[in-house]
Amino acid sequence: MQLYTKILIGMVVGVVLGFLLGPNSDLLPEGGVVLGSKAQVLRAKGAQREVAEARGIERAELLERDGDWLRVGWKLRAKDVVRLEAAGIEARKGASFEGWVLESPVNARTFSPLGQSLVDSTEWLGRLFLAMIKMVVVPLVFFSLILGIASLGDFRKLGRMGGITLGFFMMTTMGALVIGLTLANLLSPGSLMGQDDRAMLLGSFDASRVTTAAAGAPSLVDQIVAIVPPNPFAALANAQMLQVIFFATMVGIALTLMDARKSQIAVDVCDALNEAMVLLVHIAMKLAPIGVAALLFQVVGTTGLSVLLALGAYGAVVLLGLLCHITFIYLPVVRFGAGLGFFGFLGAIRAALVLAFSTSSSSATLPVTMRAVEDNLSVSNEVASFVLPIGATVNMDGTALYQGVAAIFIAQIYGIDLGMAEQATIVVSATMASIGAAGVPGAGMLTLAMVLAAVGVPVQGVALIIGVDRVLDMFRTMTNVIGDCTATVLLSRLQGDNLRVVSPGEDAADPRHGLEGRLDHPSPHAVQADPSEP
Repeated sequence: MQLYTKILIGMVVGVVLGFLLGPNSDLLPEGGVVLGSKAQVLRAKGAQREVAEARGIERAELLERDGDWLRVGWKLRAKDVVRLEAAGIEARKGASFEGWVLESPVNARTFSPLGQSLVDSTEWLGRLFLAMIKMVVVPLVFFSLILGIASLGDFRKLGRMGGITLGFFMMTTMGALVIGLTLANLLSPGSLMGQDDRAMLLGSFDASRVTTAAAGAPSLVDQIVAIVPPNPFAALANAQMLQVIFFATMVGIALTLMDARKSQIAVDVCDALNEAMVLLVHIAMKLAPIGVAALLFQVVGTTGLSVLLALGAYGAVVLLGLLCHITFIYLPVVRFGAGLGFFGFLGAIRAALVLAFSTSSSSATLPVTMRAVEDNLSVSNEVASFVLPIGATVNMDGTALYQGVAAIFIAQIYGIDLGMAEQATIVVSATMASIGAAGVPGAGMLTLAMVLAAVGVPVQGVALIIGVDRVLDMFRTMTNVIGDCTATVLLSRLQGDNLRVVSPGEDAADPRHGLEGRLDHPSPHAVQADPSEP
């Protein structure tokens, strides 16, 4: 069974288990209560005196239900005691309290403790898989980019490649925004949401963290200046991808200008280390089916059907926009610009797509994407190692489209009419914001807050869509990865590469290429400390 098939099975298992055994499953008994940040826990139903010890308690046990009133109880943990004593309230570990809370999206909502314990006990598997993939990203990008630039011979080719790449990403990002705004205006998903759903969403999710983070986001000028790392080693350690790309580019240029006998030593070292990183990707991908299942189990299990139904129209518009973007922008470029069949192209990068969907991180998917285009589409390493790291950092077409739809959707709910000037501002601000968006889950929510502020829409409105953001993020990331690969094959064709789609059979049969079978066919030659020894 091929790797991507195993990953697909893991995805299906995670989704099904999430609906059946997640904390919000209707099939499991309710035994816990999630308390909102402003929940009023009272000593008696209707009493005015608040139970002070409930301050900061997030989860409680459901003891009794009486209509819309829930009797909840909890025991103080060590960190609860520390928090309460810091607020001037005497408390001791293990002390028991109980009270009544009115069930509502703002105050409290029930969940299944069994489902939550299942999520908590398997969540580490997904985190472990992501950590192993992310461990390889920075060194792989660094060494691969140095090799790619050094192999150009003449670094002046770099300016042409960079101009085409950035120009392509800017044009497709603006195209994505136009598609999103057009669909949101035509279909008007905000007008389909009732007052009850609006109150539930606003009360269920806390937008303060998003708005606070967005307020501290750097300006575009600051982001441009920050591309140059004052300390390259700190940039490598902190995974500052734009800074890593800049430093690796400068090192590669320097190697092309050096004496060939000296630079070849560094190139050979980088080549060997790059190959080692590739093998680490293969090792990490062995955990992919289990890691993907755990990630999707957590996402689907904690989202809940009520949130998905309330935001059904909004989500449908976003998905329709992503499909239109892929069909009307990426497909013609792949078919006529790169000369490849589009479905064959998608099949060649299938492993990267399913990983992007399950992790919602284009950065975490980067090592697999690089192997897919090089081994399955015959893209040269110099093109793949240059375009894909930049794409994973600055190409956020799916994120930009979603921000356009979300801005119009939130404005419609608040009854704010955005004219052509405001929508043009959305295009410009979202394009600029998407360039600096990190390729990690949830980064688009921060840039959305900045876009809303630019057109005068209440930033608190992000709470309306936070509940379904992680689900849509999976589709947005997959779109971003398709865009990265589209730019790669286009530039590869312009550079004269002989592109072709490697069939799944060829991929599985040749252990030297692709993501199939490499570890099952180890090298028969052991590494020796001294090559002269037998």
